[in-house]
Amino acid sequence: MEPLTQAQQELYDWLCEYIRTSQHAPSIRQMMKAMNLRSPAPIQSRLERLRSKGYIDWTEGKARTIRILHQPAVGIPIYGSIAAGGLVEPFTDIEEKLDLTSFFQQPNWFALRVTGDSMIEDLITDGDMVIMRPLDPDENLKNGEIVAARVGGHGTTLKHYYLEGEKVTLQPSNPNYRPIEVGLHEVEIQGILVGVWREKN
Repeated sequence: MEPLTQAQQELYDWLCEYIRTSQHAPSIRQMMKAMNLRSPAPIQSRLERLRSKGYIDWTEGKARTIRILHQPAVGIPIYGSIAAGGLVEPFTDIEEKLDLTSFFQQPNWFALRVTGDSMIEDLITDGDMVIMRPLDPDENLKNGEIVAARVGGHGTTLKHYYLEGEKVTLQPSNPNYRPIEVGLHEVEIQGILVGVWREKN
């Protein structure tokens, strides 16, 4: 389908969530309020563009009949794999989605599939899904937290985070692995662990 502008995407995402949770379409006034608009004209224009691009449809002459034509995938995006051992290539593209709708409704959370066994003493094993949340802009990491850390721009790993002065230690939970010690500016924290999901065999 034809891509959406930022304004169209914002309205489309809001419509999808509203209709999914309310089981009915919203009014123009509700859409105006959600988009912080004082006039119905921009809403009507965006709706027309969404329909012409094939994202929504409605019944002419009847209120609250908007339908989503192609339901977006529901769930936390899985961004790839994360090493619980050495380092793997940094994740970039969404590979699939992990449907945990009944558990999480956080829009910025994401999942990574664990590869390796360096976190086994935290009961995180190869093949598990770790649920991560991004670091808030004004949040200070606490020593000992489990993070997805990108090291030196080359790879991402799942480890306990410790900061002492300008040195960061990424500590595994398996005595068979050595800690990774790097300078503070060589590490980018891409997420903080909030949960682990393990599929039953």
